Amino acid sequence: MTSRPPFLDSLAYSWGAKWGEDQLKRFAEGLDPGSDTIVDILRTRCLTSVYQPIVSLNNADIYGFEGLIRGPADTSLYLPLQLFEAAKQRQYLPEMEHLSRQIVLENYAATCKTRKLFLNSTPEMLLMSAPNKAETMAYIASLGLEPQQIIIEVTEQTRNMDYGQLREAVQLYRDIGFEIAMDDLGEGFSSLRLWSELKPDYVKIDKHFIRNIHLDQVKFEFVRSIQQIAQNSGAKVIAEGIETFEELSIIKDLKIDFCQGYYLGRPEPTLIQSIDVDVKKQLVRNTLHLYQNTYIALDHRSNVSKLLKYIPPIQATMTNNEVMRLIDADSSIHMLPVVDGETPIGLITRYTMIDNLARPYRRELYGNRRCAETFMDTQPLIVEKSMSLKALSDIIAEEAQHFSNGFIITDNGRYLGIGRGQDLLREVTQMQINAARYANPITLLPGNVPINEQLDRLLASECRFSVCYFDLDTFKPYNDIYGFRRGDEIISYTAKLLLDHVDQNFDFVGHIGGDDFIVIFQSKDWQARCKQILSNMENDIAEFYDEAHKAAGGVVAEDRQGKVVQYPFVSLSIGAVKVKPGRFRSQHELSSAVSLAKKQAKKMPGNSLFIERRA
Repeated sequence: MTSRPPFLDSLAYSWGAKWGEDQLKRFAEGLDPGSDTIVDILRTRCLTSVYQPIVSLNNADIYGFEGLIRGPADTSLYLPLQLFEAAKQRQYLPEMEHLSRQIVLENYAATCKTRKLFLNSTPEMLLMSAPNKAETMAYIASLGLEPQQIIIEVTEQTRNMDYGQLREAVQLYRDIGFEIAMDDLGEGFSSLRLWSELKPDYVKIDKHFIRNIHLDQVKFEFVRSIQQIAQNSGAKVIAEGIETFEELSIIKDLKIDFCQGYYLGRPEPTLIQSIDVDVKKQLVRNTLHLYQNTYIALDHRSNVSKLLKYIPPIQATMTNNEVMRLIDADSSIHMLPVVDGETPIGLITRYTMIDNLARPYRRELYGNRRCAETFMDTQPLIVEKSMSLKALSDIIAEEAQHFSNGFIITDNGRYLGIGRGQDLLREVTQMQINAARYANPITLLPGNVPINEQLDRLLASECRFSVCYFDLDTFKPYNDIYGFRRGDEIISYTAKLLLDHVDQNFDFVGHIGGDDFIVIFQSKDWQARCKQILSNMENDIAEFYDEAHKAAGGVVAEDRQGKVVQYPFVSLSIGAVKVKPGRFRSQHELSSAVSLAKKQAKKMPGNSLFIERRA
């Protein structure tokens, strides 16, 4: 058995439980009863340390490593989750955590003396015993390390913890010189409470919020909020679980301090010395990742619960006479949901009851019969509260008979209330109005709101970029002669033409409306892209005309003054403005400059590009 360094009684065992003498003797003499894999691992130190790089986004270099542990290869205990769970079941979890940290520290010290090392610890381990400052510092020094290089990464795993004791324990390690990191923010039971109590130097955002962040507006807003809180509290943020180019681009744009994930480097026994060349280029490039076609109005996330109105239901056993008395007593009742227990089974409308029971002899015949057996609509529209308004409107469009009667809203099949068709119509109409501000209905390209948001982001980032205003010439006479449908074909063609000639990671295509488009270029070869767009337009546009107009080279139509004019084929005018840091104070100033450049371009005949070169 290896000799026990002082670290076992200081740093290591303050993160675990001090082994009793009987237990040490049992280990030394091999007297632990039976064959026990966990005991064998502890006795033979059969663990391997691996290290995953943590990259600084400020200098595009490795900032440090997270030290991780692996069990015996080709066994069920290779992965740490299974390893520590097995140790916990055998009541050797503190010993396993101690040995893991010792191996991680010693192997790290043998290969790296300069970068930070992040070491995982549960709150329970921190609370088990206090560190001996002198012995701990002596052990760290014997490895050739400084306490300032080591960051204790606290992982929350339990619902109940004594925050006061944990805060005191963390302070003891801070007094030695260690820094504190909080792992998996957003995953645990009370992450924000733990953040406020520990006031960590680093906060790691759980990988759930990083995965596909470029496609999820809620995740984007969550990470942006965490970054803002961290800045205000003096903490540095680490984004975990980055696996794609797009995820890293968003994290970079949000100005997160550090990042970690397979895209940057996998856990390896040998410490990598530098990140991939292409990843480094991505980090040092002074551009923003622009969101093409990902803008969705928040109203589109609305669900049926927004329409919920509670009306007390009636039981299926109630008689028609009892229902009629309810309706007579309350003129505001237009419909009554019928339930069997908590499960809705139908709807009874005021009109149906009055129309049927007011006829001669109907009340005598049906008055004492159960309402569920006679005048109830047995196939009402029943929807869950989580259904989106768009999905509901699609259903009602196909089943128009349910529209006037309204619909029943449930929660996992239990009655909640009702919704009215007119309320749905009002909400859907408002959604369509809002959607038009976010996306053009013809091309589905982002509209004015996202265009302005992108311009604001780029101006705030002080990136260099160019804004191009694309406007179709002689489009109105084409539309007058061929009609809106043929006109929309040219609009759609133009949208596709622009999308085909931009880098959709760094450039952005927006549709202002009508025949006007905006393209924001961060591509350095943007002028060549514009010239290619103009060339394609000139080569393709004749195909949108009939043979007679092709032969004539255009169309004859009246101008705005009523004069008959020969118009050439539709063409594109591009007004461009190059933006340098500090040139424009707002997107409103920039938009005005781009509009003026477009007017200059339209003075030039045919397909044209005008670049505003004045300061």
